[in-house]
Amino acid sequence: MPQPITENTLFYGDNLDILRQYVPDASVDLIYLDPPFNSARNYNVLFRDERGKYSDAQIEAFEDTWHWTQAAERTYHELVTDAPARVSEMISALRTLVGTNEMMAYLVMMAVRLVELNRVLKLTGSIYLHCDPTASHYLKILLDAIFGPTSFRNEVIWKRTHAHSGGRRYGAVHDVLLHYAKSDACTWNVQRVPYSEEYIESFFRFRDSDGRRYRSTILTGSGTRTGSSGKPWRGIDPNKSGRHWAIPGYVRHLFQDKPIADVQAALDELDRLGRVLWPAKVGGVPSFKQYLDDMGGVEVQDVWNDIPPVAAQSRERLGYPTQKPLALLERIIQASSNPGDVVLDPFCGCGTAVAAAQKLGRRWIGIDITHLAIALMRYRLCAMFPDAKFQVIGEPEDVGSARQLAQDDRYQFQWWALSLVKAKPLGGDGGKTGKKGSDKGIDGVINFVDDGSGKPKRVLVQVKSGHVKSGDIRDLRGTVEREGAAIGVFITLEEPSRDMTTEAVTAGYYHSPGWNRDYPKIQILTINQLLHGGEIKMPPAHGTFKEAQRVRVSDAEQAALDLG
Repeated sequence: MPQPITENTLFYGDNLDILRQYVPDASVDLIYLDPPFNSARNYNVLFRDERGKYSDAQIEAFEDTWHWTQAAERTYHELVTDAPARVSEMISALRTLVGTNEMMAYLVMMAVRLVELNRVLKLTGSIYLHCDPTASHYLKILLDAIFGPTSFRNEVIWKRTHAHSGGRRYGAVHDVLLHYAKSDACTWNVQRVPYSEEYIESFFRFRDSDGRRYRSTILTGSGTRTGSSGKPWRGIDPNKSGRHWAIPGYVRHLFQDKPIADVQAALDELDRLGRVLWPAKVGGVPSFKQYLDDMGGVEVQDVWNDIPPVAAQSRERLGYPTQKPLALLERIIQASSNPGDVVLDPFCGCGTAVAAAQKLGRRWIGIDITHLAIALMRYRLCAMFPDAKFQVIGEPEDVGSARQLAQDDRYQFQWWALSLVKAKPLGGDGGKTGKKGSDKGIDGVINFVDDGSGKPKRVLVQVKSGHVKSGDIRDLRGTVEREGAAIGVFITLEEPSRDMTTEAVTAGYYHSPGWNRDYPKIQILTINQLLHGGEIKMPPAHGTFKEAQRVRVSDAEQAALDLG
């Protein structure tokens, strides 16, 4: 049995293995998952027969495509033999209906993970599965089988983009959030949004002398009562018109939210507080003075069109193609968890759920299968919450495990190595999607500002996991000169040769005008050095020109720094 996770934790690896190895039963309060699925592809392609084609059924960064392979077949067999009867029957029926194709591979891999997520969720917990209409109907069947059909709470529609041409169909502008609760005891906090100006002008048309808006609402409800709510008050008997006195729930705070046993006394108190409006006609039924600020806004419904996607120029944007807005995850977390609860995102990508959980005072667990995602989450957490404490499990801790990662997947090794120096990964498309491809000798970049112009300067980073030679350093030097960068850094798994070191030294220095210091133009760092505290010699990435002016390095200090 796994031991409870007591620290906020990022896990690198397959979430199925991590859930089974690290996350105990009934230990999570809220699960949000946005599993990768490429809905931009032709829908019919997802049902193409893939017999005879072999490729491990796994996800690579930003390539959210699944295949029916030996791995999918093994997982299917595990489900039909070991899963609860309702789940095995469901997955068997889906295979008959859907066939062995990408869609079925996706559903099989999701089913086995949802079984584990059901195991780790508390009875008071909820799960939100973020998907699109391409597969939402199949995923709902999976959730019904695994969590039970009575656990279904909502199919939330989130408008994720603006109108666009649909191509012989209606434009697809929304995602689906399937909301299930483990039990009727699930945590639920009502979320509200402000009323529209049109609604306020139409319904709250009156103002007090202090400008406070209000409207008149009835103080009675339909049906007669025999208790105190059915008795006459101030000579007015509501039962005569088939009604009874009703104290609005939104003003129960005036009575410390305690049950109202004596309705007559409560009405007297409301009148004393000036909350009863008396008609001019004697004997007329009074009404309640409902202030706009009593209401707190309209309750959030199951169509969300008030949270826009992350805009191209937004400061929130990280360049991750499936990034969700922070406000979306904040709404989910606030509605279905409380401060101190544990939030789990098993496909956390760039970490929006993790960041929202940290911001709202929840504990969290994030899992992703790419080092690129882990690196992005590290940067994001450190930038948003400099004092945040968390651990990372699954990354190499020594040269041996780093070498194994390089052998398994050199791109994962590259992204992990870049994270050691806090460099932004770049790819063949300039880093917009993180896809693999021709990078013109640049794997990562670090920006800094060290003069009064405010214009960023760059440190270019190249990562090598195999054999290295002096020509690699000459190539990096040429790239730095061609790109007009300030510094070039060569990260290597193997130890550099003497010729490589000589080649780097002959490149000279970059002089920082703000910090009045020279930094080696070309630097070589080994993985072993980085694992033991080695760092790039450069102006602070998060420093400013004004800070540099306050702490300029003297000539004597520069000499001491060069020696040490």
